Amino acid sequence: MQRDAEATKQRLIAAGRAEFAAHGLHGARVDRIAEAARSNKAQIYHYFHSKVGLFDAVWNSAVEQIIGSLPFDGDDDLPEFAARLSDIYAEHPEIPRLITWQNLERGDEALNGYAVDEVRRRTGILADAQARGVVSDRFEARFLFALMVHLAMLWPAMAPEVRTVVDFDDAAQRRELVRRVAAGLLD
Repeated sequence: MQRDAEATKQRLIAAGRAEFAAHGLHGARVDRIAEAARSNKAQIYHYFHSKVGLFDAVWNSAVEQIIGSLPFDGDDDLPEFAARLSDIYAEHPEIPRLITWQNLERGDEALNGYAVDEVRRRTGILADAQARGVVSDRFEARFLFALMVHLAMLWPAMAPEVRTVVDFDDAAQRRELVRRVAAGLLD
């Protein structure tokens, strides 16, 4: 029986995604990842060279998923853009956790070039839409884009104590609040 290298890599990335989301880079264990992927630790080192290499592959796949799932042409309804990103985070709760771990454990040392380029491209498109009067120029394009992206993280980034008091269990209500707050930023 011949091994399918790509299938093994994808199983390792999927298992790594769950492990890193739960434990971060430093708390994750390669033996748990290998077991969950129905593989072995040697395969992790063969394909990714290290646990850090696997973390970076997981991070890159999450970045590609977000960008690929969220087209942006600048004339988009920005509140709906924020709401759609919030939907992605709700559907894939491991992504906000990976974002948090990336910030805590890798930070600026391992920037994803594709993401940086895409943010620059999207803020350029947004600036053009502002110049044409299609989008409010209340905030500079790069700050407006950052506000929309981070507003989408409202629920997963919220402290449990605040979440307990706010008590928004309904996904549709949470989505609508993100959309309404985003719309308020454009007034």
